[in-house]
Amino acid sequence: MNTFEIEGGYKLKGEITPQGAKNEALQIICATLLTSDEIVIENIPQIRDVINLINLLSSIGVKVKKINESTYSFKTENLDFDYLYSDEYKKKASSLRGSIMIVGPMLSRFGVGLIPRPGGDKIGRRRLDTHFIGFEKLGAIFNYDSSLNFYEVKAKKLKGTYMLLDEASVTGTANIIMAAVLAEGKTTIFNAACEPYIQQLCKMLVKMGSNIIGIGSNLLTIEGVKSLKGCTHRMLPDMIEIGSFIGLAAMTQSEITIKNVAYDELGIIPSSFKRLGIKLDRIGDDIFIPEQDNYEIETFIDGSIMTISDAIWPGLTPDLLSVFLVVATQAKGSVLIHQKMFESRLFFVDKLIDMGAQIILCDPHRATVIGHNRQLKLKPTVMTSPDIRAGVALLIAALSADGTSIIHNIEQIDRGYQDIDGRLNKLGAKIKRTNHE
Repeated sequence: MNTFEIEGGYKLKGEITPQGAKNEALQIICATLLTSDEIVIENIPQIRDVINLINLLSSIGVKVKKINESTYSFKTENLDFDYLYSDEYKKKASSLRGSIMIVGPMLSRFGVGLIPRPGGDKIGRRRLDTHFIGFEKLGAIFNYDSSLNFYEVKAKKLKGTYMLLDEASVTGTANIIMAAVLAEGKTTIFNAACEPYIQQLCKMLVKMGSNIIGIGSNLLTIEGVKSLKGCTHRMLPDMIEIGSFIGLAAMTQSEITIKNVAYDELGIIPSSFKRLGIKLDRIGDDIFIPEQDNYEIETFIDGSIMTISDAIWPGLTPDLLSVFLVVATQAKGSVLIHQKMFESRLFFVDKLIDMGAQIILCDPHRATVIGHNRQLKLKPTVMTSPDIRAGVALLIAALSADGTSIIHNIEQIDRGYQDIDGRLNKLGAKIKRTNHE
């Protein structure tokens, strides 16, 4: 288990460029299975989950070339189906949540999709029903072996249909889109997720020859085509990392410029931070966060306590609520953080309470934060990262605390943030990585 040793209490200053979007990468890389032509993807983040997915595709027969640090080419002429039934494949695929998205393109192009029950963050129930119900509506036969935790879908030829998704699942929508683009006839998907990641996937598929109408809305119409061609695709910067840097700047009273953020794709993220009283300016396609002595949480018009909650796009992404929560601990005022989608994502607040934060965990989905207004600094402590997003929230807390904190299990942070210690140290942070064999 690896650890971060963080000497907190220092102000940071300078420019930082966000990595490519993790959640987009997991979809886009799986989409390379849809054609035998070469696909080139730019701005791929060098993070654990993405590298593991690339290695998984290489193992099943995809020809992968690393062109430079952030650009890869993929060519899928055929797959090794014997390997797909092997114990090694089950072990590799089950350790990665994003592996579920190879099923749609595999089913669409090769007539069979195989995956063990995928892993990922332990943040509550993350059911897969939406994916497989969608495949069945397209004509696939679904089988789940509960003794092996192994999913299998098969179809001689998928046929387009109308479907209303039971939830606006981002990965479920992506998987069904990738299955539908090579299906026979028209597929209509209502209650589709429409996050920028989904929009990027659709734009890439259109470049490959797909016929998709309604990109950016929750109603998608897909006319299936017989085959797809290669293309070059550049990924968006990671909006979760951008939000994390905004929160970090506020908590540590730092002056930071976040470069090349694709501002128009950030939705309500900037305005949501402004509701906490955080100042930020758009300069071209950059975000400038000035040094702030204090920031005050807004109230609603009637004076009632501000509520910040997650919602499907264009609402606030649930991946940033951990950051909003930790940033609120040093604000003036109070806020109710309502995590609607995952029932275990707020359980890390006990670590912040140990650091001196005033937080009331109302239930698994809601926490009330009473801000210190910088009258009391957080205390250093020893903690363990439970998941990617909570891990970076704890890192922000440690960087704002006076003294030295230890964070164990930083492999969780590495799953979503590329060289986070190296990049923040260049801004003046004092983070030491220790590797324990």
